[in-house]
Amino acid sequence: MFLNREPLNREPLKRDLDPSSLREAFGHVPSAVAALCTLVDGAPQGIVASTFTVGVSLDPPLVMFAVQNSSRTWPLVRAGGRIGVSVLAASQRDVCRQIASKSAERFAGVDITTTGPGAVFLNDAGLWLDCSVESEVPAGDHSVVLLRVHGTSVRDNSGDPLVFQGSEFRSLEQPSYV
Repeated sequence: MFLNREPLNREPLKRDLDPSSLREAFGHVPSAVAALCTLVDGAPQGIVASTFTVGVSLDPPLVMFAVQNSSRTWPLVRAGGRIGVSVLAASQRDVCRQIASKSAERFAGVDITTTGPGAVFLNDAGLWLDCSVESEVPAGDHSVVLLRVHGTSVRDNSGDPLVFQGSEFRSLEQPSYV
């Protein structure tokens, strides 16, 4: 084991853990952006999660995201039963903002596909996951939600994924040598 006893020429760890400092620090980590949607009384309802993570478990198949405890839409989506997770493509920035808005017309003009059990998918998304809530774990001002995956569909013609990093939506750029 090598122990570096030289003084660091870097800024020391910040101990200021207020929400804006944490948001800035956490913003250095890119994450997938997903719309989680369902039918409620025949109408689509949905939220957008910039904390979506795949591969939590393969057996059973689980994915996860975090949702603010203050969300008014999550209880509606949770109650819908089946949840369509659409991992968004870079071309869906505007749709992402529309579904994340507080407008009553979140799905106006959005091309969707619904399933018999009530999952709602956005047609141009890169990946569809048919899910149900496995469990929720309180986590401070959020809850971590584990979703059981019942089916998948990789959407090959969707283009690059939409990612959230540095408090902005971004796309992954192909290196110039590809």
